[in-house]
Amino acid sequence: MAVTQRRGRRIMMTPGELDEFLAGQRTCRVATVSADGRPHVSALWFAWDGSSLWLYSITRSRRWTELRADPRIAVVIDDGEEYGELRGVELSGTAVFVGEAPRSGEPCPELDVPESLFARKNFGLDEMPHDGRHAWLRLTPDAIASWDFGKLSGS
Repeated sequence: MAVTQRRGRRIMMTPGELDEFLAGQRTCRVATVSADGRPHVSALWFAWDGSSLWLYSITRSRRWTELRADPRIAVVIDDGEEYGELRGVELSGTAVFVGEAPRSGEPCPELDVPESLFARKNFGLDEMPHDGRHAWLRLTPDAIASWDFGKLSGS
């Protein structure tokens, strides 16, 4: 995975800060490309396993349809209200569909870790509930850009 920011290195997150930030956030904004080339952005919960972002998407959504046609994806996770609190991450690359769609809970060892992380983080459960409407997308980013404006003040 490449660090793509040439400017703003002063405010970029270290790998440890990035992992901590992504593990603690719940909602991301997912950008996909529609058939006519227009961007489409939607909010979604996610899990971060230290190297990939896991997205649990409704399979009948516009996002899912667009990614089936064109798997290019960008995701932003951000936080903060005041200028000095602003921090975030942009990840981009190619979405990969993992497991059955929709997900019924059939054994899929590749999903053991993300489902455990997602269930604990978003539902407070040890096991992932399956509703027959969602399935998994994995983004192992080609590029990551991050920012933490708190670093400007030395905090």
